[in-house]
Amino acid sequence: MIQLAAIQMCSGGDVDTNLATASSLLEEAARQGATLALLPENFALMPATHAERLKHAESDGEGVIQAMLAETSRRLGLWVVAGTIALRCPSVQRVRAACLVFNDRGIRVARYDKMHLFDADLGGGERYQESAVCEPGDAAVVVDAPFGRIGLSVCYDLRFPELFRRLVEGGATILTVPAAFTVPTGTAHWESLARARAIENTCYVVAAGQEGRHPDGRVTYGHSMIIDPWGRVVAAEAAGAAVVLAPCEQGYLEKVRTQLPSLRHRRF
Repeated sequence: MIQLAAIQMCSGGDVDTNLATASSLLEEAARQGATLALLPENFALMPATHAERLKHAESDGEGVIQAMLAETSRRLGLWVVAGTIALRCPSVQRVRAACLVFNDRGIRVARYDKMHLFDADLGGGERYQESAVCEPGDAAVVVDAPFGRIGLSVCYDLRFPELFRRLVEGGATILTVPAAFTVPTGTAHWESLARARAIENTCYVVAAGQEGRHPDGRVTYGHSMIIDPWGRVVAAEAAGAAVVLAPCEQGYLEKVRTQLPSLRHRRF
């Protein structure tokens, strides 16, 4: 049995401050026995403008954010799924929203670029056009770890079950969802979608959210949670900076998959 941790933050516009907060919360997760910790989307920077995002975007494998992740995961002996950071891409006016995974020796072992981009008009002047600032990824990513296989996703990806089925076909037993859900969509859909992904794929789901008001005026929903393969929310925190912890038992996952073998009953 291992411990999973979902880290909840309210990131702002100062990278150093955000990294200090993330480091402190990862240290708390390690103190409480976590083996794997998930940071939320945009944990290192929630910029007020796209110009700020471009200014702090890093090259793949270089930069203060990636150095901090490598050092912290190594120092704590902790697997870290690092939400998302902005990485430069060939389209110079856009970035990739990249989820990087570091093992307990501080070695980067995976990169997933967010595939589904949040373009939505929620009414009342709340409108998002993520495709204008981000270039989408094009590949699902599953990571081998000593305690199971980790399937990676980011925020809006949660609405696309075909991605998660692809991750499970790749052997995933733990699904990670770093997010910055809006309050309207979070209130309506966050828990329902996360539980559905756990139930239909018989997996643990670790969902880590941003929570609070950010420099661009955006307000995020929080409600970070860990869900077991039966679809039960076994740990959650609605608001504030938090470390949400829950056990992950491979034997329990296998028991559920044996008792209710829906994955074996697929027709397509």
